[in-house]
Amino acid sequence: MPEHEADGQLATPTHEVRDFLHRRREQIAQRWADEPLFRTVFTVSRDEAVEAGKVVVDALAQVADSDQVEDPDAAGFSGVREQLARMGVARSRAGLSNTQVSSELAALRPPVENLLAADLEQAPPEHLRACSTALTVLMGTLRLVAMQTALSEWQALSDRQRLQLMEVATPVIRLWDGVVAVPLIGTLDSARSQVVMETLLNAVVDQHARFAILDITGVPTVDSLVAQHLMKTVAAARLMGAQCIVSGIRPAIAQTIVHLGLDLDVITRASLSDALRYALHELGADIVNPGAGQR
Repeated sequence: MPEHEADGQLATPTHEVRDFLHRRREQIAQRWADEPLFRTVFTVSRDEAVEAGKVVVDALAQVADSDQVEDPDAAGFSGVREQLARMGVARSRAGLSNTQVSSELAALRPPVENLLAADLEQAPPEHLRACSTALTVLMGTLRLVAMQTALSEWQALSDRQRLQLMEVATPVIRLWDGVVAVPLIGTLDSARSQVVMETLLNAVVDQHARFAILDITGVPTVDSLVAQHLMKTVAAARLMGAQCIVSGIRPAIAQTIVHLGLDLDVITRASLSDALRYALHELGADIVNPGAGQR
Protein backbone atom coordinates (compact mmCIF):
# COMPACT_ATOMS: atom_id res chain seq x y z
CA MET A 1 0.00 0.00 0.00
CA PRO A 2 1.23 3.53 -0.68
CA GLU A 3 2.60 5.52 2.21
CA HIS A 4 1.35 9.00 3.11
CA GLU A 5 3.14 12.24 3.79
CA ALA A 6 2.65 14.01 7.14
CA ASP A 7 -0.23 16.12 5.80
CA GLY A 8 -2.26 13.01 4.97
CA GLN A 9 -1.78 13.31 1.23
CA LEU A 10 -0.27 10.66 -0.98
CA ALA A 11 3.51 10.83 -1.27
CA THR A 12 4.90 12.38 -4.44
CA PRO A 13 5.62 9.78 -7.15
CA THR A 14 9.39 9.98 -6.75
CA HIS A 15 9.18 9.68 -2.97
CA GLU A 16 6.71 6.82 -3.36
CA VAL A 17 9.29 5.10 -5.56
CA ARG A 18 11.95 5.82 -2.95
CA ASP A 19 9.88 4.21 -0.21
CA PHE A 20 9.04 1.27 -2.45
CA LEU A 21 12.73 0.67 -3.20
CA HIS A 22 13.53 0.67 0.51
CA ARG A 23 10.68 -1.76 1.24
CA ARG A 24 11.41 -4.16 -1.61
CA ARG A 25 15.20 -3.90 -1.59
CA GLU A 26 15.71 -7.58 -0.83
CA GLN A 27 13.11 -8.84 -3.32
CA ILE A 28 14.46 -6.64 -6.14
CA ALA A 29 18.03 -7.76 -5.51
CA GLN A 30 16.93 -11.39 -5.45
CA ARG A 31 15.20 -11.05 -8.82
CA TRP A 32 18.10 -9.17 -10.36
CA ALA A 33 20.49 -11.89 -9.24
CA ASP A 34 18.81 -14.21 -11.76
CA GLU A 35 19.13 -11.74 -14.64
CA PRO A 36 22.02 -12.36 -17.13
CA LEU A 37 23.74 -9.05 -16.32
CA PHE A 38 24.22 -10.03 -12.67
CA ARG A 39 24.29 -13.82 -13.00
CA THR A 40 27.11 -13.88 -15.55
CA VAL A 41 29.24 -11.16 -13.95
CA PHE A 42 29.06 -12.19 -10.30
CA THR A 43 29.96 -15.85 -10.63
CA VAL A 44 31.50 -16.55 -7.22
CA SER A 45 28.10 -17.06 -5.62
CA ARG A 46 24.51 -15.96 -5.99
CA ASP A 47 24.83 -14.07 -2.71
CA GLU A 48 27.49 -11.91 -4.34
CA ALA A 49 25.05 -10.99 -7.11
CA VAL A 50 22.32 -10.23 -4.55
CA GLU A 51 24.60 -7.92 -2.56
CA ALA A 52 25.61 -6.12 -5.76
CA GLY A 53 21.93 -5.69 -6.59
CA LYS A 54 21.23 -4.18 -3.18
CA VAL A 55 23.93 -1.57 -3.75
CA VAL A 56 22.27 -0.52 -7.01
CA VAL A 57 18.80 -0.41 -5.38
CA ASP A 58 20.18 1.82 -2.61
CA ALA A 59 21.63 4.15 -5.25
CA LEU A 60 18.27 4.35 -7.04
CA ALA A 61 16.50 5.12 -3.78
CA GLN A 62 18.94 7.93 -3.07
CA VAL A 63 18.37 9.42 -6.51
CA ALA A 64 14.59 9.18 -6.10
CA ASP A 65 14.86 10.86 -2.70
CA SER A 66 16.62 13.81 -4.34
CA ASP A 67 13.93 14.10 -7.08
CA GLN A 68 16.67 13.84 -9.73
CA VAL A 69 15.38 10.76 -11.54
CA GLU A 70 16.19 12.28 -14.95
CA ASP A 71 19.72 13.41 -14.08
CA PRO A 72 22.55 10.94 -14.90
CA ASP A 73 24.88 13.16 -12.86
CA ALA A 74 22.79 12.81 -9.69
CA ALA A 75 24.94 12.23 -6.63
CA GLY A 76 23.21 8.95 -5.87
CA PHE A 77 24.77 7.30 -8.91
CA SER A 78 28.36 8.11 -7.89
CA GLY A 79 28.64 5.11 -5.60
CA VAL A 80 27.69 2.57 -8.27
CA ARG A 81 29.48 3.94 -11.35
CA GLU A 82 32.54 1.76 -10.83
CA GLN A 83 30.40 -1.34 -10.33
CA LEU A 84 28.28 -0.56 -13.39
CA ALA A 85 31.40 0.01 -15.49
CA ARG A 86 32.88 -3.29 -14.34
CA MET A 87 29.68 -5.10 -15.22
CA GLY A 88 29.44 -3.49 -18.65
CA VAL A 89 33.08 -4.16 -19.52
CA ALA A 90 32.80 -7.76 -18.30
CA ARG A 91 29.84 -8.39 -20.60
CA SER A 92 31.65 -6.69 -23.48
CA ARG A 93 34.70 -8.88 -22.95
CA ALA A 94 32.36 -11.87 -23.04
CA GLY A 95 31.55 -10.94 -26.63
CA LEU A 96 28.39 -8.87 -26.24
CA SER A 97 27.87 -5.76 -28.33
CA ASN A 98 26.91 -2.41 -26.81
CA THR A 99 23.33 -3.02 -27.95
CA GLN A 100 23.21 -6.38 -26.18
CA VAL A 101 24.64 -4.92 -22.98
CA SER A 102 22.04 -2.15 -23.17
CA SER A 103 19.31 -4.79 -23.58
CA GLU A 104 20.51 -6.63 -20.49
CA LEU A 105 20.34 -3.36 -18.55
CA ALA A 106 16.81 -2.78 -19.85
CA ALA A 107 15.84 -6.25 -18.61
CA LEU A 108 16.33 -5.06 -15.02
CA ARG A 109 13.25 -2.84 -15.25
CA PRO A 110 10.34 -5.35 -15.61
CA PRO A 111 10.97 -7.19 -12.30
CA VAL A 112 10.94 -3.85 -10.45
CA GLU A 113 7.84 -2.62 -12.27
CA ASN A 114 5.97 -5.81 -11.42
CA LEU A 115 6.77 -5.43 -7.74
CA LEU A 116 5.71 -1.77 -7.79
CA ALA A 117 2.37 -2.65 -9.45
CA ALA A 118 1.72 -5.29 -6.80
CA ASP A 119 2.65 -2.87 -4.02
CA LEU A 120 0.35 -0.12 -5.29
CA GLU A 121 -2.50 -2.36 -6.39
CA GLN A 122 -4.95 -0.50 -4.13
CA ALA A 123 -3.67 2.97 -4.99
CA PRO A 124 -5.64 5.32 -7.26
CA PRO A 125 -4.92 4.59 -10.94
CA GLU A 126 -3.54 8.09 -11.52
CA HIS A 127 -1.10 7.70 -8.65
CA LEU A 128 -0.02 4.27 -9.88
CA ARG A 129 0.61 5.65 -13.37
CA ALA A 130 2.61 8.56 -11.98
CA CYS A 131 4.74 6.27 -9.82
CA SER A 132 5.26 3.85 -12.72
CA THR A 133 6.37 6.73 -14.90
CA ALA A 134 8.82 7.95 -12.25
CA LEU A 135 10.23 4.44 -11.91
CA THR A 136 10.52 4.05 -15.69
CA VAL A 137 12.42 7.32 -15.94
CA LEU A 138 14.66 6.36 -13.03
CA MET A 139 15.50 2.96 -14.55
CA GLY A 140 16.13 4.61 -17.92
CA THR A 141 18.56 7.02 -16.29
CA LEU A 142 20.31 4.10 -14.59
CA ARG A 143 20.67 2.46 -17.99
CA LEU A 144 22.12 5.68 -19.41
CA VAL A 145 24.57 6.03 -16.52
CA ALA A 146 25.69 2.43 -16.92
CA MET A 147 26.28 2.79 -20.67
CA GLN A 148 28.09 6.14 -20.31
CA THR A 149 30.33 4.76 -17.59
CA ALA A 150 31.02 1.55 -19.49
CA LEU A 151 31.83 3.46 -22.67
CA SER A 152 34.26 5.67 -20.75
CA GLU A 153 35.89 2.56 -19.29
CA TRP A 154 36.09 0.93 -22.72
CA GLN A 155 37.70 4.07 -24.14
CA ALA A 156 40.21 4.22 -21.30
CA LEU A 157 41.02 0.54 -21.81
CA SER A 158 41.41 1.11 -25.55
CA ASP A 159 43.73 4.06 -24.93
CA ARG A 160 45.87 1.99 -22.55
CA GLN A 161 46.09 -0.87 -25.03
CA ARG A 162 46.95 1.55 -27.83
CA LEU A 163 49.75 3.04 -25.73
CA GLN A 164 51.05 -0.43 -24.89
CA LEU A 165 51.02 -1.38 -28.57
CA MET A 166 52.93 1.79 -29.45
CA GLU A 167 55.51 0.99 -26.79
CA VAL A 168 55.88 -2.55 -28.07
CA ALA A 169 56.12 -1.25 -31.63
CA THR A 170 58.90 1.15 -30.60
CA PRO A 171 61.72 -1.08 -29.32
CA VAL A 172 65.13 0.33 -28.44
CA ILE A 173 68.00 -1.87 -29.55
CA ARG A 174 71.46 -1.69 -27.99
CA LEU A 175 73.75 -2.12 -30.97
CA TRP A 176 77.06 -1.43 -29.23
CA ASP A 177 78.43 0.07 -26.07
CA GLY A 178 77.23 3.64 -26.27
CA VAL A 179 75.06 3.08 -29.37
CA VAL A 180 71.30 2.54 -29.33
CA ALA A 181 68.82 2.41 -32.20
CA VAL A 182 65.07 2.80 -32.61
CA PRO A 183 63.73 1.18 -35.79
CA LEU A 184 60.49 2.97 -36.67
CA ILE A 185 57.75 1.22 -38.63
CA GLY A 186 54.46 2.75 -39.69
CA THR A 187 53.01 6.24 -39.50
CA LEU A 188 54.28 8.73 -36.95
CA ASP A 189 51.64 10.85 -35.25
CA SER A 190 51.91 13.13 -32.23
CA ALA A 191 51.08 10.42 -29.69
CA ARG A 192 53.50 7.88 -31.11
CA SER A 193 56.23 10.49 -31.56
CA GLN A 194 55.96 11.29 -27.86
CA VAL A 195 56.39 7.60 -27.05
CA VAL A 196 59.41 7.43 -29.37
CA MET A 197 61.00 10.42 -27.69
CA GLU A 198 60.41 9.13 -24.16
CA THR A 199 61.59 5.63 -25.03
CA LEU A 200 64.73 6.89 -26.74
CA LEU A 201 65.66 9.33 -23.96
CA ASN A 202 65.20 6.64 -21.31
CA ALA A 203 67.46 4.34 -23.31
CA VAL A 204 70.10 7.08 -23.66
CA VAL A 205 70.16 7.47 -19.89
CA ASP A 206 70.03 3.74 -19.07
CA GLN A 207 72.66 2.74 -21.64
CA HIS A 208 74.85 5.85 -21.23
CA ALA A 209 74.57 6.14 -25.00
CA ARG A 210 76.59 8.65 -26.98
CA PHE A 211 74.84 7.89 -30.25
CA ALA A 212 71.16 7.29 -30.93
CA ILE A 213 70.06 6.04 -34.33
CA LEU A 214 66.53 6.70 -35.60
CA ASP A 215 65.94 4.31 -38.46
CA ILE A 216 62.95 5.37 -40.58
CA THR A 217 63.23 2.67 -43.22
CA GLY A 218 59.74 1.47 -42.26
CA VAL A 219 58.13 4.91 -42.22
CA PRO A 220 56.04 5.21 -45.40
CA THR A 221 55.99 9.00 -45.73
CA VAL A 222 57.61 12.03 -44.19
CA ASP A 223 55.76 15.33 -44.19
CA SER A 224 56.45 18.55 -42.34
CA LEU A 225 54.73 17.24 -39.20
CA VAL A 226 56.75 14.02 -39.13
CA ALA A 227 59.94 15.99 -39.76
CA GLN A 228 59.05 18.28 -36.87
CA HIS A 229 58.58 15.28 -34.58
CA LEU A 230 61.97 13.89 -35.67
CA MET A 231 63.71 17.20 -35.00
CA LYS A 232 62.19 17.45 -31.54
CA THR A 233 63.47 13.97 -30.76
CA VAL A 234 66.93 14.85 -32.09
CA ALA A 235 67.03 18.07 -30.04
CA ALA A 236 65.93 16.25 -26.88
CA ALA A 237 68.63 13.60 -27.37
CA ARG A 238 71.25 16.32 -27.80
CA LEU A 239 70.21 17.85 -24.51
CA MET A 240 70.82 14.43 -22.93
CA GLY A 241 74.33 14.36 -24.39
CA ALA A 242 73.69 11.95 -27.27
CA GLN A 243 74.20 12.56 -30.98
CA CYS A 244 71.32 11.47 -33.22
CA ILE A 245 71.68 9.85 -36.62
CA VAL A 246 68.69 9.40 -38.91
CA SER A 247 69.01 6.42 -41.24
CA GLY A 248 66.84 4.78 -43.86
CA ILE A 249 65.84 7.88 -45.83
CA ARG A 250 64.57 6.39 -49.09
CA PRO A 251 64.70 8.30 -52.41
CA ALA A 252 60.97 9.15 -52.34
CA ILE A 253 61.26 10.54 -48.82
CA ALA A 254 64.41 12.49 -49.74
CA GLN A 255 62.55 14.09 -52.66
CA THR A 256 59.63 14.96 -50.39
CA ILE A 257 61.94 16.61 -47.85
CA VAL A 258 63.61 18.67 -50.60
CA HIS A 259 60.24 19.57 -52.13
CA LEU A 260 58.95 20.76 -48.75
CA GLY A 261 62.11 22.80 -48.22
CA LEU A 262 62.77 21.11 -44.89
CA ASP A 263 66.15 21.38 -43.19
CA LEU A 264 66.55 18.38 -40.91
CA ASP A 265 69.84 19.69 -39.49
CA VAL A 266 70.87 16.19 -38.49
CA ILE A 267 73.41 13.57 -39.56
CA THR A 268 71.80 11.15 -42.02
CA ARG A 269 72.88 7.81 -43.44
CA ALA A 270 71.32 5.64 -46.10
CA SER A 271 70.92 2.53 -43.94
CA LEU A 272 71.08 1.36 -40.36
CA SER A 273 74.39 -0.39 -41.01
CA ASP A 274 75.86 2.84 -42.40
CA ALA A 275 74.66 4.72 -39.33
CA LEU A 276 76.20 2.10 -37.04
CA ARG A 277 79.47 2.26 -38.98
CA TYR A 278 79.54 6.04 -38.54
CA ALA A 279 78.85 5.80 -34.80
CA LEU A 280 81.54 3.16 -34.30
CA HIS A 281 84.03 5.24 -36.24
CA GLU A 282 83.29 8.20 -33.99
CA LEU A 283 83.79 5.93 -30.98
CA GLY A 284 87.13 4.72 -32.39
CA ALA A 285 85.88 1.20 -32.98
CA ASP A 286 85.88 0.86 -36.77
CA ILE A 287 84.52 -2.32 -38.33
CA VAL A 288 87.21 -4.31 -40.07
CA ASN A 289 86.24 -6.71 -42.87
CA PRO A 290 88.25 -9.87 -42.18
CA GLY A 291 88.17 -10.70 -45.88
CA ALA A 292 89.59 -7.40 -47.01
CA GLY A 293 92.84 -7.75 -48.93
CA GLN A 294 92.39 -11.52 -49.32
CA ARG A 295 91.89 -13.26 -52.62
